[in-house]
Amino acid sequence: MGHDVVAFSHAKVSAPHRIDPPSFLYRVFWKLKIPLDDMHVNRKVIKAVRSSRFDLVWIEKGNMIWPWTLLRIKAFAPSIRLVSCSEDDMFASHGHSIWYRTGLRYYDVVFTTKAYNLAELKLWGAKQTKLFLDSYDEHIHRPWRLTDSERHRFACDVSAIGAFEKQRAESLLYLAESGVRVLVWGNGWRQWADRHPFLVVKDEFLFGEDYAKAICATKINVNFLRKINRDEVTSRSVEIPACGGFMLGERTARHMEFFQEGREAEFFASNEELLAKIQYYLAHDEEREKIAQAGRERCIRSGYSMRVQLAKMMEEVAHCQSAPC
Repeated sequence: MGHDVVAFSHAKVSAPHRIDPPSFLYRVFWKLKIPLDDMHVNRKVIKAVRSSRFDLVWIEKGNMIWPWTLLRIKAFAPSIRLVSCSEDDMFASHGHSIWYRTGLRYYDVVFTTKAYNLAELKLWGAKQTKLFLDSYDEHIHRPWRLTDSERHRFACDVSAIGAFEKQRAESLLYLAESGVRVLVWGNGWRQWADRHPFLVVKDEFLFGEDYAKAICATKINVNFLRKINRDEVTSRSVEIPACGGFMLGERTARHMEFFQEGREAEFFASNEELLAKIQYYLAHDEEREKIAQAGRERCIRSGYSMRVQLAKMMEEVAHCQSAPC
């Protein structure tokens, strides 16, 4: 989009397709809501701000960013805009740290995809809260032409991508016991690998193009929402249709604002409905493919891409520069 970007990450990725698990000490401090900055991001950000001129410091979630880091940035460069952004429910007790909660007041703008967070985060001192939509990367989340080896790796009738959650696992086991072969991608599923021969667990986190290609190679992409996050829609909700994939997601009012049920995506509210719709759409290829194509067209028409959403967010930040924050 024309901006020069310097990025730092808290994630440890020592091998492709696998995020390193946290250490025991890290887990202990996270439980105490004072997570460790074991990747030294606070120090790196302060060093970067001191060595170069920046207009904006953009923090994704920021549970490891210390409040005094934000204060030091502002003291050194008062004109810098501090932006907090998260697609997660940051008000939920499991979602935030002490650092996030006490540092929230120092951000000029706080962006969230959760409508209910708009008022909640102001209770912790957020100056301005703004809503943005879950979005897709138009360079990655698109229809892909797959090689034979990619089809061999990813092709299946039904798949689910996402981290382990017990309710998700129980729903997928129900499908397997009902005769539906399901391929599962994500972290934390290892203990469910031998539950049923039709529940095929890939204890692997898919990144970038692999993630998009897995969606493209799947006839029906099941999209579960995370209950602990009070999710009504999630990034996968737009990434799957943007790839041209057929999405079968949990029915919520927010989901149905994004896509028209039965025309641009399909939804379910119970395991029985999930099974019935899988059986129906596996038997009706043309109808399934028509809905998948309509879902992709809706993504483009409604501006669900990251480029469109970021452009709107940057306008908000620019307005904040000329208004009291």
